[in-house]
Amino acid sequence: MRPHISLDVRDVSKSVAFYEKVFGVPPQKQVADYAKFDLKVPALNFSLVSSTGEVSDVDHLGVEVERVEEIAEWKARLHREGILEKVEDNIACCFARQDKLWFTDPDGNAWEIFTVHEQLEVTGRLSQTGCCVPKKGGAHEPATCGA
Repeated sequence: MRPHISLDVRDVSKSVAFYEKVFGVPPQKQVADYAKFDLKVPALNFSLVSSTGEVSDVDHLGVEVERVEEIAEWKARLHREGILEKVEDNIACCFARQDKLWFTDPDGNAWEIFTVHEQLEVTGRLSQTGCCVPKKGGAHEPATCGA
């Protein structure tokens, strides 16, 4: 099984250049208004579609990895490419203790690469857990916490 995500973007070429940095590979297919990354690691069918209107609006996207070593590999690549925005080590968020890396694509979509160390008790509301997601509306803005 492999999930498929298709994002509406303002500029396919600009988004392709960004996601080549993220995934470390070029797209399998690309034309002026469409690109597709056929990824094995992470297992993902990921496409970018030129939008003449609004771009995709999601809270955030993420890739969960199994080992701390994978977080280190992602951290090195994202840092090397200049797109790593925030590192969260051993934090309690979303009712789990995790390590997370954050970055934002050219259309303002926040991404996290994370590994879960342990599940925590579900108590209260998510907004009271201290989880942080980078601001919407622009790439490379500092992360802020929800209320």
